[in-house]
Amino acid sequence: MRVVSLIPSATEILFAVGAGDDVVGVTFECDHPPQARERTIVSSTTLPSGLSPREIDEAVAAAVARGEDLYRLDEGALAGLDADLVVTQDLCAVCALDVATVDDALAHLACTADVLTVDPHTLEEVLASVVTIGEAVGRGADAEVVVASLRARLDAVAARVAGRHRPRVAVLEWTDPPYAPGHWIPEMVALAGGECVLGAPGGRSGRVTWEDVHVARPDVVVVAPCGYDRDGAAEQARALLDAGLLPEGVTVHPVDADGMWARPGPRLVDGVEELADLLHGSATVPEAPVSAAAATASSSS
Repeated sequence: MRVVSLIPSATEILFAVGAGDDVVGVTFECDHPPQARERTIVSSTTLPSGLSPREIDEAVAAAVARGEDLYRLDEGALAGLDADLVVTQDLCAVCALDVATVDDALAHLACTADVLTVDPHTLEEVLASVVTIGEAVGRGADAEVVVASLRARLDAVAARVAGRHRPRVAVLEWTDPPYAPGHWIPEMVALAGGECVLGAPGGRSGRVTWEDVHVARPDVVVVAPCGYDRDGAAEQARALLDAGLLPEGVTVHPVDADGMWARPGPRLVDGVEELADLLHGSATVPEAPVSAAAATASSSS
């Protein structure tokens, strides 16, 4: 089978279930595992590089208002791949190509590839999507093994945090302007032994104010800007602290948002484990500014 993946999470899942050799086309964002970078890139973004978070937010809002796609599909690259299956999503216009665009492109190319659309909104649906994708490429049994392993890891975290005090956690899915999380992220906080004070599980992320963040009285602020890795999140965390936008004395923890929080794939479990380590004590938490005082001192040194 020849598979084109138009979402990074599906690419990760395909490799995780043992179908990596079947993947012939990916997006410019498909970076995990490293072998994904060896596949033909068939889609890219229309956003210019070098934009600040505020400029990205404004550019995305303007493009959505005009009804424009944020991604472009290289039909020439797609035409040469002779795909049997194209995996895409219809969850978020900011995350990947619209499924209608994919259908139109395949029709234009007279391509008979099947299109599999996955739209998980909750952690349970993310796990179910692993099985769905696995079955679509003849790896259903392997997918079940992957999911069983992920569930076992989540069960281990649940056992470790059971009965403990649950710190109040605010996750920032974007920082300028601030956005509260939706979809599976509030569930991740709860599974890690925290109380998510902004956002609702299964819903969409939404814009909030800095007053909302202060009123929520978080003990911990997780800086998880969609599309940024840990270094990018740490840079934004320092900017927020320097600007005095976060509650005084709060613990601030930047994460690999792109890999372990915003992307609905197996590494969400890594994010749960890391947050549980932060909230309930472990030496495995990656180095990061974890308090307003420490981060401010670090940025001024």
